[in-house]
Amino acid sequence: MMQREGDRLRVSGRLTMDSIGSSFDEAMLPLEGKSWTIDLEQVEAADSAAVSLLLAWLRNAQNHGASLVFANVPDNLRSLADLYGVADALPLNHSPQ
Repeated sequence: MMQREGDRLRVSGRLTMDSIGSSFDEAMLPLEGKSWTIDLEQVEAADSAAVSLLLAWLRNAQNHGASLVFANVPDNLRSLADLYGVADALPLNHSPQ
């Protein structure tokens, strides 16, 4: 589930292959012309689909001239991004922005 609060998106629940379908649709909403923070503090579980979602958000922001950072990234999601070799390409941050 995602909740927009100004220029912050709060993500909660599970980001797994079984549950992520609607999140991809929401990730493609235009993130135009400003800096965005995607707060992952309330993510309960994540798998490789979550890494794909983060990459989709990043691509979407770049396509719309916006910047973004992922805040409060769970350790397991960070580990998956490292495993797939994309952690350096993602703006991952432990602390809230």
